[in-house]
Amino acid sequence: MRNKTDNINTGEYVTATIDGQLFGLPILRVQDVFMPERVTRVPLAPPEIAGVLNMRGRIVTLIDMRRRLGLRPRESDTAAMAIGVETRGESYGLLIDAVGEVLKLDDNAREQNPVNLSPELARVSAGIHRLEEQLLMVLDVDRVLDIDARAAA
Repeated sequence: MRNKTDNINTGEYVTATIDGQLFGLPILRVQDVFMPERVTRVPLAPPEIAGVLNMRGRIVTLIDMRRRLGLRPRESDTAAMAIGVETRGESYGLLIDAVGEVLKLDDNAREQNPVNLSPELARVSAGIHRLEEQLLMVLDVDRVLDIDARAAA
């Protein structure tokens, strides 16, 4: 029996801040949150690939979300965090500035991307939610990880 407060159109999002902007990743796509250590650079990789690391026996490819989204680079003295995601059997870490809370939001309230959104952000955004203080941009994890198609274009 369903509780009256349950909403089948509610989505849960792990929030992350990147260059002052609030983003949300669907919680069902998030594997873990970690601080990357011992990152190995990958020669000739696209610029958004920050490197790889070994995490619990798995090779994790780190994606610099600032570069991926066309934002200014991180100051070298600030520690990055990463949100672990997986697709097609491969593990990735999305480098972010800070992880926030988990928000439950009504998916019916999600709006389309604004027309003035930069092409880099529009390419990976699944829409926005208007919160009290700011906008939350919902990231489409599959589009974020689609680096090879963009590099081949």
